[in-house]
Amino acid sequence: MSPLTKLLSFCRAASLRLKGVKVGSGLVTYGSPLVHMEKGGSMTLGDNCVLCSSSKANFAGVNHPVILALLRPGAKLEIGDDTGISGGSFCAAQSVKIGSGCLIGANALVTDCDFHALKPEGRRHNSNPNDVGCAPVVIEDNVWLGANVTVLKGVRIGRDSVVAAGSVVTRDLPAGVLAAGVPAKVIKDLKEK
Repeated sequence: MSPLTKLLSFCRAASLRLKGVKVGSGLVTYGSPLVHMEKGGSMTLGDNCVLCSSSKANFAGVNHPVILALLRPGAKLEIGDDTGISGGSFCAAQSVKIGSGCLIGANALVTDCDFHALKPEGRRHNSNPNDVGCAPVVIEDNVWLGANVTVLKGVRIGRDSVVAAGSVVTRDLPAGVLAAGVPAKVIKDLKEK
């Protein structure tokens, strides 16, 4: 890491702390992440995380900065130690928890809510929490989400699993598997030799 990257990462970590983010030691940033906090929410980045918001640092093509968003008061977003994120979006209305040692591919989206109500009446302006579906998301340790993966509300992905690029995860995935598709399905047990 260059001296300039170290300095910029130090400054960005300080900026995140000023916004109320709990930042562990050793944060590395390439470009500036976008952060949105609601009152009473909590956001935590573990030690040695990498936030890549620039295509100059990831040749897979980062389409936008890393986005860390708490959408409702009291929401929680937790990202574990030694997790690397490239242009990912993490949106928590209740709770999104990412484990340690995870790889989050370019432009992945992880969200615990539908963003809009399913019922058609007033959908565009309806922000009533009772009408907008939400359920916590947990991604366990050492999970790799490929580029452009979408993880939807209520999903748990077991440790050591891999989700192939472009997949949409709509239901739980067990530990130690390769999953792919829309919706994502297990295609290989990575624990088999």
